[in-house]
Amino acid sequence: MADNVTLRREAKVASIVASAWQLAREHGIGGVSLHALAREVGMRQPSLYEYFDSKHALYDAMFADGNRQLVERLDTLRLPGDPRAALKKHLGVFVAFALEDPARCELLFQRHVPGFTPSPESYALAEEALGRAANLMNEAGVTQPGDIDCIVAMVGGLMEAQLSNDPGGNRWTRHLNRLVDLYVDDAIKRSSPR
Repeated sequence: MADNVTLRREAKVASIVASAWQLAREHGIGGVSLHALAREVGMRQPSLYEYFDSKHALYDAMFADGNRQLVERLDTLRLPGDPRAALKKHLGVFVAFALEDPARCELLFQRHVPGFTPSPESYALAEEALGRAANLMNEAGVTQPGDIDCIVAMVGGLMEAQLSNDPGGNRWTRHLNRLVDLYVDDAIKRSSPR
């Protein structure tokens, strides 16, 4: 009996989060309100508090959901044996995932919501996704934390430029593989003994 109650509650939470994503796609991540969400899912706002006690709790569930989707997408990847090619493919899927849903990208990668900080449990999912990229960077010869940070910043910059200036296009993201080569070559060169 308790398992059925838990399963029903999890299903309801998933349904609410899916509706919240729909509102975010229509009105932007900052435009999600508990009042509008309650109306969307067919309940009164006080009833919504049984599932999320604040807007930040809702954002946290959305953050976890988005990162869970990313990890699931990365799980389906068949990476080539060459480390650099594997890194490029991984980052390409990461970027494509981010750009296919600007509202999700805003919450996961831009953090425009004032005062929102993901819970440690939700953030662990983001760390898992980023950790996979860092492992692939290591395998490709990028081992210094500063070099890993530079590649992460470069990828984030490409995503931001693409969303801001050419949504739906590839003006900036088409340079991803070339930039990966430049950064990886530079990192390997600088870390080699002279």
